[in-house]
Amino acid sequence: MRILAIDYGKKRTGLAVTDPLQLIANGLCTVATTDLERYVLDYVSREPVERIVVGQPRQMNGEDSENMVRITPFVNRLRKLLPDIPVELFDERFTSVLAHRAMLESGIGRKARQNKALVDEISATIILQGWMESRLKG
Repeated sequence: MRILAIDYGKKRTGLAVTDPLQLIANGLCTVATTDLERYVLDYVSREPVERIVVGQPRQMNGEDSENMVRITPFVNRLRKLLPDIPVELFDERFTSVLAHRAMLESGIGRKARQNKALVDEISATIILQGWMESRLKG
């Protein structure tokens, strides 16, 4: 079964998913946040998903950032709509910075680096990779 990760944004949301063996995190897509709930419900109806990991934006002092006022209701709706799939939050501090760095280091051109949808998808992949690594350590 797969793990689905969500980098929730005000306008766009990046998604990433593991392979069925949960060895590799891959970018899935970026969707308009207004379409996110429908997209996730459709995805889990087609693919076996064991867990959903949602990036939890935090400030440097560890407190939740302003986007949590949008993320919390979304997470609560997912938990009601998908009671058999655990939905958990995972600290996403620095994922955008890491996404930009990964794009630079991979040699992606300047125009592609300005593609915010690609940044969101890479950020979701970094969230998922971080969650996977935290499970290996724990």
